[in-house]
Amino acid sequence: MKNIVVMISGNGSNLQAIIDAIDTGKINGRICAVISNKATAYGLERAKQAGISTFIFTKKDFSDNLAMDNAIAEQIEALQADLIVLAGYMKILTPEFTARFTGKILNIHPSLLPKYAGLNPHQRAMEAGDSEHGTTIHFVNEEVDGGAIILQAKVPIYPDDELDDVIERVYEQEHRYYPLVVQWFCDDRLKLVEGKAYLDNQLLSP
Repeated sequence: MKNIVVMISGNGSNLQAIIDAIDTGKINGRICAVISNKATAYGLERAKQAGISTFIFTKKDFSDNLAMDNAIAEQIEALQADLIVLAGYMKILTPEFTARFTGKILNIHPSLLPKYAGLNPHQRAMEAGDSEHGTTIHFVNEEVDGGAIILQAKVPIYPDDELDDVIERVYEQEHRYYPLVVQWFCDDRLKLVEGKAYLDNQLLSP
């Protein structure tokens, strides 16, 4: 059984989806801790309700980003984590951190990468007049929203959609597919080899 650390900054809806998948036996793993860079993140309450240990690391307590990431990394190593799941963690990780855990960090980004990396992807997709949008699950490297893509899920954008309609549609896909990818990793089916993602030893399309 794999030890999982989930890192959050906010509501933690993807964290909840993973907790639920573990509780129903879909994921052969356990969340050994939830780490947040925001003391007010509601995801911390979700973790407590599930009996999961929580740790808070805030920028004001450290001299710089590297010092903060080093402290987080030491905590993760002390927990003997096999997998780090970024679930709405809104702080950019230092290259030193990502290199320390190469092939062990997953992220989910609400766009069809490489389109709309960074902030406000839903709004940018709508402003561009796109007819489809979606979410991307990928391994993490030193590039923001970079790294080998594992899975993408598409949703339509309709002409009369409000922003919240699109966001809700994307959330539904995230909550369905992020636990699935975590399951693949915990079952030793998903690996990163020389910067490329493989499922069942088959290269996933870049």
